[in-house]
Formats: sequence, structure tokens, C-alpha cells
Amino acid sequence: MNEGLVVFVRAIIAFFSLLIFTRLLGKKQVSQLTLFDYILGITIGSMAASITTDLASRAWPHWIGLITWVAAGFAVDLLTTKSRYLSKYIEGEPVIIIMNGKILEGNMRKLRYNATNLQQQLRSKDVFDMSEVHFAVLEPNGELSVLKKPELQPLTPKDMNIPVSNTGIGIELIYDGIVIDMNLKQIKQDRKWLDSQLKAYGVKDPSEVFLATFEASGSLYIDKFKDKIQRPIDIGDFKGPY
Repeated sequence: MNEGLVVFVRAIIAFFSLLIFTRLLGKKQVSQLTLFDYILGITIGSMAASITTDLASRAWPHWIGLITWVAAGFAVDLLTTKSRYLSKYIEGEPVIIIMNGKILEGNMRKLRYNATNLQQQLRSKDVFDMSEVHFAVLEPNGELSVLKKPELQPLTPKDMNIPVSNTGIGIELIYDGIVIDMNLKQIKQDRKWLDSQLKAYGVKDPSEVFLATFEASGSLYIDKFKDKIQRPIDIGDFKGPY
């Protein structure tokens, strides 16, 4: 068989295998990955690449290695979910860096975490004054969680006894010109109601709409394919007070 065709077939199989395996291992944002997750991801990706391009060896040993690593990762995830003890030693645990406004140098030394790292991560949390920090915790994924002192925390409507309206997630009624009838039933409406709402916005047919959502406030958000903007707007076009 032609080598190019072999690589193509192996690549397709490896791609869908990785897709299935990553779905099995669960969803995590890059910022949420622990060191173990990071190493596991690199290793599995490297094995998938070897399956695709290493034509000097048979494919099945690579498959066994790939499946073994995925199975091991899945098993570790299950074990760490069930056992707090294993989770502590495999994934790590949060470590307090600042307590009651005081830096815990001993904890920082154990983690090989220096003052420069601390200041950098505080700035990423919009904290430029160390005296504002009440607690700071270094998470297992390397992220720094910061709690400001009580007197520096922002006020909420509850603090001010201000009533607020209910909020929620908008429900898609039209996506890419196609009406989603199931979602219409969810809000106890029909196409006749939708057509009347569209006409009020100057829309003659749902095919003109890129996205229409029914918001929690009861209003309808509509975005048409053809907007009145004639060209892309550059940030330099905005003129405001300086």
C-alpha cells in the first residue's frame, strides 16, 4: 500500500481515537490541568503522532501503548475521585501562601515558589498592593486564588438591600437561519408567535436571522445575517474623550 495512504488512514483512526479517549477522560480547561494531567496529555498525543508517522513499525504495539495510558489515566481519575488520600498525593492539594495578610515563607520554600511568582500572579488578579490581600491559596494547577480583606471587597446588591431581577441563560430559537422548534415548545410558544416577533424587528423570514435567543428577562435578541454595518469596524474608528 502507498505510504501516503497508510499515513492518511492511520491519522484518521488516531484522530478519532484521541477524540473518543479525551471525551472519556473528561473535560478540563488548560488552566485547570494538574501536572499529572499535563504529562498524560503530552504522552498520549506523542503516541498518537507515532501511530500516524512511524511506518517502520507495526501499528498494533502503538495502539496497545496508547490504550494502556488512557486506561491508566482513567483509572487514576476514578481513584482520586473516590480517595481523598490518593488525590492529595497524585494531584496535589491547595497550599496557603498568605494568611491574614501575612506571607507564609515556609510554605513558599516547600513549593519552590518565590516572591516574584507571587507578585506576578497577584497582578494577574488585579492586585497591585500586597496589603490588600487577606488570603492567597496556590491551587494544584498552579493558579493563585486571592481573597481581599473584607473592607476592600466590592459591594453587592444584597449588601445594599437592592432587589434585582431574575437572570438566566438565553434559549436559542433560531440558529443559522433554522428555527429550533424544540426550544420554542420549551418556552410554550409556536412559530406563529415567532413570526410575529420577527416582523416587529423587520424580519420577513427566519432564514434572514443568524441568531435569535429568548432571554431570561422575556426579551428577544435577534442578529441578522445582513447588518447595516458596511465594513468591519476598527478600534481606531472609535473617538472618545481622553
